[in-house]
Amino acid sequence: MENNNTRRNFLKQTAILSTGTIIGSSLFNSVLAAENNLKTENQVLEPENFDFQGNYSLPKLPYSYDALEPHIDKATMEIHHSKHHQAYVTNLNKAIETLDKNLVEHSKSLENIFEKMSKFPEAIRNNGGGHYNHSLFWSLMKPNGGGTPKGKLGDAIMSTFGSFDEFKKQFSDASMKRFGSGWAWLVVQDGKLVIGSTANQDNPLMRLRGKGLKGKPVLALDVWEHAYYLKNQNRRADYIASFWNVVNWDEAEKLFNS
Repeated sequence: MENNNTRRNFLKQTAILSTGTIIGSSLFNSVLAAENNLKTENQVLEPENFDFQGNYSLPKLPYSYDALEPHIDKATMEIHHSKHHQAYVTNLNKAIETLDKNLVEHSKSLENIFEKMSKFPEAIRNNGGGHYNHSLFWSLMKPNGGGTPKGKLGDAIMSTFGSFDEFKKQFSDASMKRFGSGWAWLVVQDGKLVIGSTANQDNPLMRLRGKGLKGKPVLALDVWEHAYYLKNQNRRADYIASFWNVVNWDEAEKLFNS
């Protein structure tokens, strides 16, 4: 396992505030940078030191825009990261400015917001989810990724689904069957691995009214058309097949064990 300093590096990249203050969230602390080119200071503030007077910012990718080719093309990665993800960050900051001060003071991380999602407006749900989901998604891919998961996660996949091929089939099916825009997920729910999907920028950490996928994210796949249309047009299945070649199973393993 990587050391705690490396964990801090990715946390800072996913949640740096304009004042230098960072979000300290138990989930973000479990997300690890895939490459050493994320150079940040070795400082992580606890959640109680979080100040919403700062701004969220776009995290750097732990690899270059063309690093996932030929599976995920450079143009898509650049637009997806610098335009789509940036828009979620920008709009999240704007939405936070409109919140009641008391609500802000009691919501010190995105994870904390998700736990109280029904109390927040749609703009926070959509843009906070978009920022979190994409930050996690980038970390779950890497150049020369793919293959089969090892360690405890690999064992759990075999135990739950019978084989890695069956797991891939079920995850791919969930990705294909998500109508319109959304995400496919592998989560830990009540100690067991569960596959499911969420609409738009929702995620399994959000406490929303009604039924829905809940759990600790281990693997995520963005199935919005902007994630694949430039290369694959309407062929979502081709994009899903490409994803298996760039999965960062080391990151997924760390999330599973956290």
